[in-house]
Amino acid sequence: MKTETVTEKSLRRNLYRVLRKTGVTKDNICLTASFYEDLNFDHIDWTIFIHYLERIFTIRINDEELSRFSSVNDTLLYLRGELVYSRS
Repeated sequence: MKTETVTEKSLRRNLYRVLRKTGVTKDNICLTASFYEDLNFDHIDWTIFIHYLERIFTIRINDEELSRFSSVNDTLLYLRGELVYSRS
């Protein structure tokens, strides 16, 4: 059980690190933050976000999956599923 907690903590830490690379301040990062309304993402922010997300987590995200990301939590849920699936 301790391993799951560390994995979850590491997952969040890396996701937040990716968000910081787009210019999001630490104070604005929370699970409920909306990419459009709260974080004011534009096309350039999305490009940077996806680049670092794929690079740091060693995954590929297609446009259909990307369209489901409306909040930070959506991305976290996607990453949990993607990383569990890829390790199975």
